[in-house]
Amino acid sequence: MAKGPGLYTDIGKKTRDLLYRDYQGDHKFTITTYSPTGVAITSSGTKKGDLFLADVNTQLKRNNITTDIKVDTNSNLSTTIVVDELAPGLKTILSFRVPDQRSGKLELQYLHDYAGISTSMGLTANPVVNFSGVVGTNSTAIGTEVSFDTKTGNFTKYNAGISFSNADLIAALTLNDKCETLNASYYHIVKPLTNTSVGAEVNHSFSTNENTITVGTQHALDPLTTVKARINNLGKANALIQHEWRPKSLFTISGEIDTKAVDKSAKFGLALALKP
Repeated sequence: MAKGPGLYTDIGKKTRDLLYRDYQGDHKFTITTYSPTGVAITSSGTKKGDLFLADVNTQLKRNNITTDIKVDTNSNLSTTIVVDELAPGLKTILSFRVPDQRSGKLELQYLHDYAGISTSMGLTANPVVNFSGVVGTNSTAIGTEVSFDTKTGNFTKYNAGISFSNADLIAALTLNDKCETLNASYYHIVKPLTNTSVGAEVNHSFSTNENTITVGTQHALDPLTTVKARINNLGKANALIQHEWRPKSLFTISGEIDTKAVDKSAKFGLALALKP
């Protein structure tokens, strides 16, 4: 288990990763190469129906500074600079996108054995200020997340959450959407040797009094091949198989069917990630 409670975004993350990560509804191809000087260049292409989107990302690491520069098909130039350990436990993140002059953002993250704090603000005259804080240990954590718009003087976000963990089980409860939605999640490692785990998530909307229930599982067929599946109470069922055919290079096939409308065509997605 990790040391300390982590950041607010870590509350319920294991369940979210199990239920939603790597499922692909489009066709995506990613290839990463490294120059002799250690610069990583990643090219990605995604086909969404008749639309094709592509981007090229260049990453340079030097000492404790990581710089990412990405150019996409919409002629946007995005830059992220991460500085680790300016002080013990402190990470500084500066990001901006050209030509959007209002996209600049500065973020500070601080991790301690008994606390995790993240704060960010836009680099504009009237920025949105975000703050999240967690206190506790690696087994029990409670935290909150708020956003304040200095232009309107209103809170645009206020959430809260609590998490309980042990070696093979994680449970979390969060209030989201300005306390309009209650989310309960559960993650359990059934068999570590085969990476077999199960998870469930329940979302309750106070405004509509509706519940959305999602359950899922994953299992490693062998050290290089993993299968995952999930289904929700709306009848949407998803499954995927992912194979690591060489170190860090993954091939993923995923599909989705609507069990309440079996006459509709199933959706399929492909993802190929190549790394040297």
